[in-house]
Amino acid sequence: MVQKYQSPVRAYKYPFEMVMAAYEKRFPTCPLIPVFLGSEVLSDVTSDDGSVRIIERSCKLSVDAPRLLKKIAGVEYVYFIQKNTLNWRDRSLLIEAHNETFANRVIVLETCCYRVHPDNEDWTCFEQCASLDIKSFFGFESTVEKIAMKQYTANIKRGKEVIEYYLNELMQEGITEIPRWVPTEQRPLNSDPSSFTSTPSCSALTRPNPRTQLHLDLSSPGNSSRDVTSFSADSSEPSTPDADKLDADYIERYLGQLTPMQESCLIRLRAWLQENHKGKSETGEWKAEKIPKDEHILRFLRARDFHLEKARDMLCQSLTWRKQFQVDYILETWTPSSCLVEYYAGGWHHHDREGRPLYILRLGQMDTKGLVKALGEEALLRHVLSINEEGQKRCEENTNIFGRPISSWTCLVDLEGLNMRHLWRPGVKTLLRIIEVVEANYPETLGRLLIVRAPRVFPVLWTLVSPFINENTRQKFLVYSGNNYQGPGGLVDYIDQEIIPDFLGGDCLCHVSEGGQVPKSYYQTEEDLDNPDHIRLWADTIYQSAQVFKGAPHEIMIEIVEGSSVITWDFDILKGDVVFNIFHSKRTPQPVKRETSGSAPVVNNMQLIDRSWTLGVDYSMVESPLTCREGESIQGSHITRWPGIYILQWKATGHAPSSGPSLSRVDDVLASLQGSTPRCKVLYYTEVLASNDFRGSMSSLESCHSRFSQLSVGTTSSNQSQGSSLISR
Repeated sequence: MVQKYQSPVRAYKYPFEMVMAAYEKRFPTCPLIPVFLGSEVLSDVTSDDGSVRIIERSCKLSVDAPRLLKKIAGVEYVYFIQKNTLNWRDRSLLIEAHNETFANRVIVLETCCYRVHPDNEDWTCFEQCASLDIKSFFGFESTVEKIAMKQYTANIKRGKEVIEYYLNELMQEGITEIPRWVPTEQRPLNSDPSSFTSTPSCSALTRPNPRTQLHLDLSSPGNSSRDVTSFSADSSEPSTPDADKLDADYIERYLGQLTPMQESCLIRLRAWLQENHKGKSETGEWKAEKIPKDEHILRFLRARDFHLEKARDMLCQSLTWRKQFQVDYILETWTPSSCLVEYYAGGWHHHDREGRPLYILRLGQMDTKGLVKALGEEALLRHVLSINEEGQKRCEENTNIFGRPISSWTCLVDLEGLNMRHLWRPGVKTLLRIIEVVEANYPETLGRLLIVRAPRVFPVLWTLVSPFINENTRQKFLVYSGNNYQGPGGLVDYIDQEIIPDFLGGDCLCHVSEGGQVPKSYYQTEEDLDNPDHIRLWADTIYQSAQVFKGAPHEIMIEIVEGSSVITWDFDILKGDVVFNIFHSKRTPQPVKRETSGSAPVVNNMQLIDRSWTLGVDYSMVESPLTCREGESIQGSHITRWPGIYILQWKATGHAPSSGPSLSRVDDVLASLQGSTPRCKVLYYTEVLASNDFRGSMSSLESCHSRFSQLSVGTTSSNQSQGSSLISR
């Protein structure tokens, strides 16, 4: 695999001529670069008018490698051929280098360029790129690659220090200005080698090694000749980037301290995006699409430990997702509903000690179940996405305010009031899906998560959620139980005392909503859920809706492969009263389902138990019937004793169980649906869990026996907290 390196643009705030004088002081030896042991001039060619000088050198370098490897390779030193093309007219220096030692086994190519800064002719820019390709090296290819790249990157920034050292030395000698080159005769530059004054070794120039032809094309796409940072002649601070290249000063100021290889990964990924993310304009011409901001790209690199290919794949998937769901415009298009404003207990609150934006979430005070039922997954997810987008915007603002890179925010989560009602499984599943979306598309945005007043039930929630959170993110969690967050070692280590919220004992008035129980008047209707214009960010939805007619119960089939599995359910009675049953069948039913479309409303009603079946012979009741009233929410579970077919049934109250021959199933269903209106409406969700998963993660929530009186409880507004203690995982 070829290893590559690309530097950002580094600026010397000195004229080109002064920088060249400092550069020449590096030869023939440079004590400031210990690995550089010396150099020998092979050829020195100058054009007739003196505007171009080409010097070729053989450079001797020490290799910092294990002695065993040196002994196997049979060398103590390596030699490189360096070709410098200095153009005084254009004020540029092109440096091309390749290895001479082990040239048939290892190919090392390096290209550097000094040139005048495009926006300030008294400054000098420097760029550097290199590649390493190890064909074979006595079976030590991986080791040699690591040693070479480590040694190379260790000396990259030292090169700038060396130039600055010699610049200071020149000024101490009284040299503060060097006149620019002026031609003695005005004539075009003759590129014929015969017009050059050359040393005896100049014949080497007419037969260049093909490996020396690595070219730095400053006009190629993604490598514009303009810097990403614009400078003014009287300012030493970089302005906001607006072009194609990244400047080292800009990186340090706005993105933070990066190693040379991290800078290289950022530059290369950014250039790749510029090359590959293109679209057609209205005129049919190809144009570059808007690429993410540098802070955004850097987050994906950090999330994948600067593995370029992995970060690129992750970022491309996220860009496709953002484009598909128009996430870039969510701050302009998303308006929280009155339910969210009043009952979503979260909001921004000043910043932490490091300048990170601070978001407060009073999770223990939120009615998560009510929010899911009132808003649905789509609205909750979009609200969370808008929070993340707002967080990135606030990070940029704080970067400018505090004068240092701020790329993440702090989240303070108050769990006071958290209890088992928050572990309602559909709600937890919605939370996990939101976490999955955020982890995939907003990596490395969380700087720190402070969890305070964690109750005893918190470990259960953590067991469910933690597998979905990246390891790097989990390491940013700090959990305080009880009042341990107060005093030294608590919140004051991360948040200034004067902005600790009042509800946590601080003096700062916090305007974050206190949450509370969501009124059922906010709950979505079946029509809301079935609205074809309702856009979802997930392919599936947690709930299904069903209509129960007189004489036509709604039934669903669940096949259990292994005994002692756990069937879990959660359903709401939207209209009417129903009786809920669960049966075990010895026969495989043939479902009959009637759906109408077009102008008629969609009817979801399915019958599985045939009229010819006999209760106690063909199928058996495994739980006592449960009568459910309109407006109730029911959660429960059943631990199966045998494998086979299980049937969950909802039927309108006041009808005896079917037990004798009558109309055929098809005729019965059709007759009951024709001209009828639904007697009952049900919104339901079911899931099958392995017994070990159910017991292992939520053992504290189980009962020893499977009884509706123990495992199924109606959660109306008066008894919701009571029912929550019996919810499955």
